[in-house]
Amino acid sequence: MNNRIKFGIIGKDISYSFSRKYFLEKFKKMGFDNYQYYNFDIPEIEEFPFLLYHREDEFRGLNVTIPYKEAIIKYLDEVESEAQKIGAVNTIKVTEDNRLIGYNTDVYGFQKSIEPLLKSHHKKALILGTGGASKAIAYVFNKLNIAYKFVSRSENENMLTYEMLDAEMMGEYSIIVNCSPIGTYPNVEEAPAIPYQYLSEKNLLYDLIYNPSETKFLLEGKKHGASIKNGLEMLELQAEKSWEIWNS
Repeated sequence: MNNRIKFGIIGKDISYSFSRKYFLEKFKKMGFDNYQYYNFDIPEIEEFPFLLYHREDEFRGLNVTIPYKEAIIKYLDEVESEAQKIGAVNTIKVTEDNRLIGYNTDVYGFQKSIEPLLKSHHKKALILGTGGASKAIAYVFNKLNIAYKFVSRSENENMLTYEMLDAEMMGEYSIIVNCSPIGTYPNVEEAPAIPYQYLSEKNLLYDLIYNPSETKFLLEGKKHGASIKNGLEMLELQAEKSWEIWNS
């Protein structure tokens, strides 16, 4: 008799999750009383297969967040070509025969939300952080012909460290995207260690974080006249794209 349709998000320390609230409100508005959305907060990705053993309900789809967007791939039956190129998955469709197909909707969400803010001088970008989300951001910049460099705390080939950033670089790389979790609630006093004093109105600062709505990273940018954008619209867009995929 039990015919609940299940969705959920897989991540670590995700009690704050945007997705659960968003989808539960959506289901309520649509009158889908038997639809449920859960936070699957797991300490290790190895626990993922056990989530799917409870087959008394029907799983239809899953979202994936920090820190499992890359590690999840080995558990999937198929990965859509764009997500394969990126090397990160944030949406899983569960087919009728229980196959798991991975997609990346971060690309769609980020591109649609940043494009209206881009000006002709926005030709180069710094991507702060090197996790799964940063790969989707890099993929979008490739599509838009915007040159980019990753910035990491540790020195790696083809990567800058925060210590390497100076006035010249902050001018040249006019777009700066924070893909790291630094500054997320409750750690609102933290911010990526970039030299904010060199920012100007030519810079565009984009933070994938949405809580708080203005992180210290964005507030510092605003103080120096930069354009700023948080990650809320990107999340809404990628959530709607996930919904489209689950129902296709």
